[in-house]
Amino acid sequence: MQTEHECYICGRKFGLEEHHVFAGQANRRISERLGLKVYLCHEHHTGDQGAQYDAKLNRLLKQDAQVAFEKTHSRHKWMELIGKNYLKGGPDNDDTGE
Repeated sequence: MQTEHECYICGRKFGLEEHHVFAGQANRRISERLGLKVYLCHEHHTGDQGAQYDAKLNRLLKQDAQVAFEKTHSRHKWMELIGKNYLKGGPDNDDTGE
């Protein structure tokens, strides 16, 4: 998803931490294998504004991951691997904001 080493959210170039977009043991492996990870500064990773605590930021990262994935793969493959559509207007989208 991200090639440069700067915070995906604010652009800081220091204090970066690797963030796997999908958490949990099995999903983390999928994130690792597919490159569905970004660099975040500490504040946007685990701080008060971090992806772990901010549902909107978490969803944005998942949407961006899906967009990046679907540039080279099908929506069907995404659903097979991830099981949820994070983009609006598509099938299998529950639009709950998760």
